[in-house]
Amino acid sequence: MANILVIDDDEAVRYSVRKILESQKHSVSEADNGHAGLALFQKDAFDLIITDIIMPDKDGIKTISEVKEASPETPIIAMSGGGRFGGDEYIRTAKIIGASRVISKPFLPAELLDCVDGCLSKS
Repeated sequence: MANILVIDDDEAVRYSVRKILESQKHSVSEADNGHAGLALFQKDAFDLIITDIIMPDKDGIKTISEVKEASPETPIIAMSGGGRFGGDEYIRTAKIIGASRVISKPFLPAELLDCVDGCLSKS
């Protein structure tokens, strides 16, 4: 199946996403921020990246932008729980800079898998 990178500062979210993806036989690598995620991205070939938008250190918007600059064909799913000011602006920005799909937290496993399948079928 696919080699997927999950970037999220929340360990529980990373664990949940990993379990959902592994249930479909995907290989999953994890990073707890954008810097760590980009370091993994530079070392390995990923079929898909799933990143949180609001993170300390390097947020998802900067991460998406840097991935797209280095590898425009890599599909990205952006996740957002909203943050202090609501998630609509973050979601809109993620789409503008290149996220293939967006998903709002909390989400059902089927919603995540639908996004993943949609991204992988286009790549």
